[in-house]
Amino acid sequence: MIDLIIFKVKDSTYAVDIENIQRIVQSGELTHIPNAHPFVDGMMSFEDKVIKIINFRKMLSFESYNVELNAKFKELEEQHTVWIEALKKSAENSMTFNKTLDPHACELGVWLDAFTSYDDEVSKVLKELNSYHKRLHKSGHEVLDLAKTDNSLALAFFNKDVMEIYVNTMRCLDTFINNLEKVSSSLQKLLLYHTDEGDFAIKVDTILDIAHVEESELKRSTDKSQSSEFLELDGVLELNGTLINVIKSIKMPN
Repeated sequence: MIDLIIFKVKDSTYAVDIENIQRIVQSGELTHIPNAHPFVDGMMSFEDKVIKIINFRKMLSFESYNVELNAKFKELEEQHTVWIEALKKSAENSMTFNKTLDPHACELGVWLDAFTSYDDEVSKVLKELNSYHKRLHKSGHEVLDLAKTDNSLALAFFNKDVMEIYVNTMRCLDTFINNLEKVSSSLQKLLLYHTDEGDFAIKVDTILDIAHVEESELKRSTDKSQSSEFLELDGVLELNGTLINVIKSIKMPN
């Protein structure tokens, strides 16, 4: 039996033996290291040690997390622009509204429900965004209820009250976009990795689970396409329909 910490980076899922991991901690502000290897994001102090941080995305040649987050927030803004335009048409013409009125069902709502932050500034914006987003969906209910009996009254309510809530929702999303570094640090995690040569941390997107599996379930692979000088894969594990790349070892670049 082996115990694995399962984590996600972009759209790929990986696992590492829990025996190699000393701690999982929140990513935070790092100290820049001049002339460091491109995979190294910086260093931080942890329990009287100076720990270097490897960016796992860079190791796999993936786009930066900030670029991906920026695209995600822009997409969420566009989705709510489409939502507000559809609501206006419904208010004007009593058309069927085919978007969700549940603030927890749209992509932004799902993201908000899953996101927690340990940064006070980010948490403040998060709380404000959550509030406006829920009010926006609630106001959609009110507009549609008014439109059943009076389109002009529904449109007046939309133009004054709903649009004000929508503008504030977009303002909060723009604040996230303008503070991507802090937001990404609130989301990403650090795996403190122990080796005989020294300790370092691996920055990953999301910790998914801890799995207890039989070693026989691991399918050893001869495919070395994802392995490199610094990353060695042991094989592939299928768990609940998901293919997981199991890591054999990670080395800190000089």
